[in-house]
Amino acid sequence: QVQLVESGGGLVQAGGSLRLSCAASGSRFSINAMGWYRQAPGKQRELVARISSAAGTYYADSVKGRFTMSRDSAKNTVYLQMDSLKPEDTATYYCVSLLNNYWGQGTQVTVSS
Repeated sequence: QVQLVESGGGLVQAGGSLRLSCAASGSRFSINAMGWYRQAPGKQRELVARISSAAGTYYADSVKGRFTMSRDSAKNTVYLQMDSLKPEDTATYYCVSLLNNYWGQGTQVTVSS
């Protein structure tokens, strides 16, 4: 059974940084194609970033230049480095396996102004 466990969320002031981690477990599970989504209260869930061997890395325009997604295959973990955070980045962030549509439980990020 596959599990995706996010960590690293929290409360930070505008302009600050956070690094989210998503540890994947499960037999023969590959982090080849992974994504980070977020959902703010009253808003639709949106794709923030994704990474795959075939297509490289993609970022939503709203986070381009501020967020960096990476992965460590040896640890079966993906990361989302978030810099220059803004209040509008406040949301629950979810790690997703794009091939299997597995979702983590989410981690809350709150950016105060």
